[in-house]
Amino acid sequence: MYEFSVIGGKTAREIIGASRPEIVDVVRDTYLAHHAGDSVNPDSYFLRFPEKPDARIIALPAHLGGGADVSGIKWISSFPANIERGIPRASAALLLNDYETGYPFACLEASQISAARTAASAVLAAEQLTGGRTAGKLTVVGAGIIARNILEFFKAREWAVTSVTVHDKSEEYGSALAAHSTDVLGYPAATESSLSAALTGADVVVLATTAAEPYIVAPDAFAPGQVVLNISLRDIGPELIDGAYNILDDVDHCLKANTSPHLAEQKYGGRDFITGTLAQVVNGEVSVGTDKPVIFSPFGLGVLDLAVGLHVFRTAKESGTAVEIEDFFGETTRW
Repeated sequence: MYEFSVIGGKTAREIIGASRPEIVDVVRDTYLAHHAGDSVNPDSYFLRFPEKPDARIIALPAHLGGGADVSGIKWISSFPANIERGIPRASAALLLNDYETGYPFACLEASQISAARTAASAVLAAEQLTGGRTAGKLTVVGAGIIARNILEFFKAREWAVTSVTVHDKSEEYGSALAAHSTDVLGYPAATESSLSAALTGADVVVLATTAAEPYIVAPDAFAPGQVVLNISLRDIGPELIDGAYNILDDVDHCLKANTSPHLAEQKYGGRDFITGTLAQVVNGEVSVGTDKPVIFSPFGLGVLDLAVGLHVFRTAKESGTAVEIEDFFGETTRW
């Protein structure tokens, strides 16, 4: 009852790397549980800094029922200036609480978990919205850690990809991701300095940038039937959102913080542009056509962090790689 475990990033990365296909299934089941009301997922809480307007630390509390019965909170920072220092933009920790007693039982390094749940949701959406696991040209805009994880999850789910095109402002980062795609994943990749050329002809587009406001605004930027994974949420102008099929992870969560869908709601004064949620697509409750672009915008739900974190925790416990902290709780009886 009073055990407390710590799971570091190296261990989490190894577990995730060995179980990516299963994590996509975990994310799928969690979306369905959330859709069925078997979760509590409050708004995220943002800590911002007056002298660093682009930086933030976010708290994501949540509870997941069903077979998990776990509560917890992810505390994740986003400091874009870190990229200039050559270190990851995001860092995070995840605390898991026992539903019966409320006692925390594990602390996990969570940047790996956060990246994994984001990548798993992206690949799940791609599978559901394309109806398969095949892409001729796959374009990635933004060559950071999230993009790398997404490509790794595509590979783990045995996607057949003819070529990968990488577009990034940094030639160094773009080349590194292209090399990783080609040499490690076996997806032939090349960089493209022109955003328009990168988007043209792509079956699937992955947007994984740190953009704070829309820069993809040309009316013909996306083609009918093209599946766009709007992972970074703020790259696309509201006019393009209005002219597409829009699948979200959670409508109320996604329509805030000036995401592209939120900007569309503000501009057009309603939510008629929303087609439905990914869970509804999985359940067959909504569908998309090929006459317009298809855009998936996931705000990122805390319940996904709990589900993937619990998977990592259980695997670490079974393998003996979790670090046990004895006497973490100073008092375990009332008297």
